Amino acid sequence: MHLILTGATGLVGSAALDAMIKMKDITKISVISRRPVKMADDAKDPRINVILHSDFNKYDDELLEKLKDASGCVWALGISQNAVSKEEYVKITKDYALAAATAFQTLPAKSGQAAPAPFRFVYVSGEGATFAPGAFTPIFGRVKGETELALAAMRKANPVLQANTVRPSFVDWGGDKAIASYIPAPGAVRNILLGAIRVPMRAGFFNSHWSPTEPLGRFLAEMAAGRFDEAAMVGPGFEKLDGGFTVVDNPGFRKLAGLDK
Repeated sequence: MHLILTGATGLVGSAALDAMIKMKDITKISVISRRPVKMADDAKDPRINVILHSDFNKYDDELLEKLKDASGCVWALGISQNAVSKEEYVKITKDYALAAATAFQTLPAKSGQAAPAPFRFVYVSGEGATFAPGAFTPIFGRVKGETELALAAMRKANPVLQANTVRPSFVDWGGDKAIASYIPAPGAVRNILLGAIRVPMRAGFFNSHWSPTEPLGRFLAEMAAGRFDEAAMVGPGFEKLDGGFTVVDNPGFRKLAGLDK
């Protein structure tokens, strides 16, 4: 099995890469990144191929050939809305994801395969994304919601693209030693605030908003690998859009990951 990953130098992407490395039935991991990925270098795993790519709006034939035979992707590429301008945030969050989803529908088929196989595109969104933004909806909630709707429309138009989205909430890397040395430093003040939030969540309060990185990374990788039955993703924690697109909210992720009953 061949999976694609973006955002591997970030928090969620690091967790997904760690999970993919641990999944022995994955035979190839194509990491698309602007810069070298230290975790990939340190792993010394021959299954990992880091593809340095500068323009995430474009995928030429040479790059698509390197991604041949891939059956899924975890799209974890992202940035804080506070780190860039609104225009740049839209480009990174929405435009890049849609360009990739469009390109990945056209990946070369496997040898001897007459028609393209379904391609699973797992978009990492976030709690707060909405399809009905209001006057006070933050940029990230509006743009991520727009991206999800666009991906849903793409899936409806071409069922080969089995796109879905996951909306993690408080992503907690505390205690995840496998990725601790690879994730971006949050800064002293933010680290204190995150530590204060982490305590009540680990004590069992607000569990529905807690997204520990190890099970989150594993869940995303398994989604891309087709380990979960989409037909079973119904009820609290899930939302189905026309065409089969599934929104997996944090309670839904926690249920499928075995964190909650």
